[in-house]
Amino acid sequence: MAALSSADCAAIAGRAAALVDVAALPRAGVSESVELWRDEDSVAWLNVMLDPRDTGFHDHDGSAAGVYVIRGSVTNEGLPIGGARRVRRYGAGQEFSVPPAGIHRMNHDAGAVTLHVYSPPLRSIGYYEVVDGLLQRTPGPPDEESPESPRLLAALASESFSGPS
Repeated sequence: MAALSSADCAAIAGRAAALVDVAALPRAGVSESVELWRDEDSVAWLNVMLDPRDTGFHDHDGSAAGVYVIRGSVTNEGLPIGGARRVRRYGAGQEFSVPPAGIHRMNHDAGAVTLHVYSPPLRSIGYYEVVDGLLQRTPGPPDEESPESPRLLAALASESFSGPS
């Protein structure tokens, strides 16, 4: 088994996205995530987000990630400590990656379609939230939606986390 880099995952996501028949994807109904493939080196998911979706801050338990935006737009934000928040917006035709040890959150705008490649295949996802004033990681299964992080977002919005103005 050979783990791929984050950049390799993003490149593969872009190549795989070119094979998706966008016209056949739903534009109404419920949001869904579909596993496209799984092998010893990687797993890929197609996410069709018909409603807005905030993934909350999470990690990929050591798996590198690459994301390609097929339709619509998303934002990606790493978990900042002692500095300003860095939210980046990506639109159709753009890709980005998350390192194996990265903690991030994504906001999918309504109608966003993204293709995600993870290497090695996801074993679990760690969800982050503030509990009793402390940052807490809770492990979860790789095939369930991650919860939002409202208390962590509130803490990041306060001056104690946002760093100097």
